[in-house]
Amino acid sequence: MSKLLIVESPAKARTIGKYLGKDFLVRASIGHVRDLPKSNKNAVDIDGGFVPHYEIAKGKERVVADITEAAKKASEIILATDPDREGEAIAWHIAQLLKEKLGNSKQAPNHKPKIKRVTYHEITKEAVEEALAHPRDIDQNLRRAQEARRVLDRLVGYDLSGLIWKKVRYGLSAGRVQSPALRILAEREREIKAFKPETFWVISAELETPKKEKFTAVCVEEPRDEKIKNKIVAAGKNGNWTVKEVAETEAKRAPRAPFTTSTLQQTASSRLGFSPGRTMRAAQKLYETGLITYMRTDSTNLNEGARRQMLAIIGKKFGADYVAPRHYATKVKNAQEAHEAIRPTDMNKENTGAVGDQKKLYRLIWQRAIASQMADAKILRAKITATVGGETPDFAANGSRLLFPGWLAADTEARGEDVELPKVAKDEKLKLINLFDAEKQTEPPPRYTEAGLIKELEKRGIGRPSTYASIIDTIERRGYVENVGRALKPTDTGEVVSSFLEENFANYISDTFTAEMENKLDEIANGEREYEKTLADFYKPFAKEIKAKSKTAAKITSLGDAPEFKCPVCGKAMEWKLSRMGKFLSCKKFPACDGALTAEGQPLPKGDEPIGRHPQTNEPIFVKNGRFGPYVQLGERKMKNEKQKIGGEAKNVKPKMASIPKDLAPASVTVEIALKLLSLPRVLGINPKTGKEITASRGRFGPYIVHENDFRSLKAPDDVYTITLDRALQIFAEPKKFGRQSKKK
Repeated sequence: MSKLLIVESPAKARTIGKYLGKDFLVRASIGHVRDLPKSNKNAVDIDGGFVPHYEIAKGKERVVADITEAAKKASEIILATDPDREGEAIAWHIAQLLKEKLGNSKQAPNHKPKIKRVTYHEITKEAVEEALAHPRDIDQNLRRAQEARRVLDRLVGYDLSGLIWKKVRYGLSAGRVQSPALRILAEREREIKAFKPETFWVISAELETPKKEKFTAVCVEEPRDEKIKNKIVAAGKNGNWTVKEVAETEAKRAPRAPFTTSTLQQTASSRLGFSPGRTMRAAQKLYETGLITYMRTDSTNLNEGARRQMLAIIGKKFGADYVAPRHYATKVKNAQEAHEAIRPTDMNKENTGAVGDQKKLYRLIWQRAIASQMADAKILRAKITATVGGETPDFAANGSRLLFPGWLAADTEARGEDVELPKVAKDEKLKLINLFDAEKQTEPPPRYTEAGLIKELEKRGIGRPSTYASIIDTIERRGYVENVGRALKPTDTGEVVSSFLEENFANYISDTFTAEMENKLDEIANGEREYEKTLADFYKPFAKEIKAKSKTAAKITSLGDAPEFKCPVCGKAMEWKLSRMGKFLSCKKFPACDGALTAEGQPLPKGDEPIGRHPQTNEPIFVKNGRFGPYVQLGERKMKNEKQKIGGEAKNVKPKMASIPKDLAPASVTVEIALKLLSLPRVLGINPKTGKEITASRGRFGPYIVHENDFRSLKAPDDVYTITLDRALQIFAEPKKFGRQSKKK
């Protein structure tokens, strides 16, 4: 009989399958095979000790059946899922199912193969063979920590969401970790709105040395009084410029530690423009194909074998002066030191066969890993201080020059540009060529980017590296935040939800409380805390608070008065309200008066009045609301007696329609936006292998592409309106992820 090895993904199964002999069968669970039921009723037995009642995840019946059939023929079952809490939980669920199903099997009632657990941090032949040589039991502490998080998040999510449905608006939701993240963004947005800019001036002088070399110096003070600014400018134009001081200092720039999950997401965002989710998808594929070590880690450790390989490559590629063996201390509390930092499994592979996102990310990982074992860069920093004497502030010019590249030779993108300053001496006279004063205003604190939010979450101890991508994805998907120029801006709905939670559950969404709960989950994973007591200590007072707030918390029916607006119907006062599409203005006499305006103070579009006409056909374009939500419509419906000849047969004329996405307010739809929505479905071209069309469109579950009834969902950065045929062919060339089955629409 053969041995059965079970992993999570088909890609990982294919990679590992290459390393194992004919004695092994390799199967993939496609992630979790069991989960809590969608309905919260009886999902968790709270009184019985927070016991979860699991069921086979929807759509996983076939996967479980395939694994069970393979297990019936196996002499040994090896659970080789990921080396973290989720992987441990998946392994435990598979083991539980197989024990149950094999025990009830009529075909092989006495067949009870041994079930073993193995882990590895890279998918290489050596690592897999080493893991198989040292099997262990399932780590129940890790499994219980994952279960505690899952149960906790379910209970909190259902209870908070139910209350928000009653008090704010039906269909909204909240989460244990997502809500603190939303609060951070909402707090920053309030800071921005409350910020009052102040005017200041930046004064710069273009100067020339006796050797006719020019440079620019900037006033070290930024006056906020125009009179002071004018005084400095006048003195600069009329005074005698000299060199007050020249300073040169040699500085060192040390390399950064190799990547953890968090730093990889942050750097990929700033360098490559990748969202956290996009980064983790590319990293997952690199891991599954054996190119990098495990990508969910908070450790900066490197194993000695990898370090020796890196040092040899550095010496050969850059020279002995560039070699600098280093160890990095992991700063994250409760980091799993047994894990490694993210690095290529073979450092000799500077380039691989990876394409697209995977190619870019692999290059970034290779550069960071190599650079981490290289010598400091040496930089000469120069500063010229110029003066016009008297009481006028000094002017300064700063420059830098790379003396020795060190690690920057490997990570050239981190280098920056040299700024050369001319050679001058103290008291040397300078000639003023021009003097500039630029009026500016102080700016509010910037909104968080995705990378910035990840850094802030890590700093505050909210969530863990493996959860950052899902936290951001969740609050974006719920419509609580939107990306504005790569910055995260809370939507009207997000601000209202956050304000409600801050007012009524400030303790539960505070940094301290959330971070302490993460620490308690870590302690469960380390075997230092009990599962049931931890959940009871949290949930009992939380449930009591929910019950109390359901009676005392005020229902939000108004977001405040809008005195600057008057009702377009009765002329009376208006107030702000929240709809599914965001904020709008409503007459305070509603429902007696139904006057309403958009958030911009414009009349709400009526379904029977077109917002404009098609520029080519002159057909009217409408914004309407239907059974499945708001939509745009091109042309008017024809009555049943108005028919059009199509192919010799009379047909009822049906206008073209397109749904308006949830993140787009119907009131903000213009003719241009409507035409874009109506451009779907788009025919991208012909698949050269089949001769069939590939089409891009948007459906109930979001944007997708389809070819011969094979539907593939589109996720950022792929855009349904701009995706090309070549990109679509790449997506179809990848193995299809298990999930909703293709079907004709």
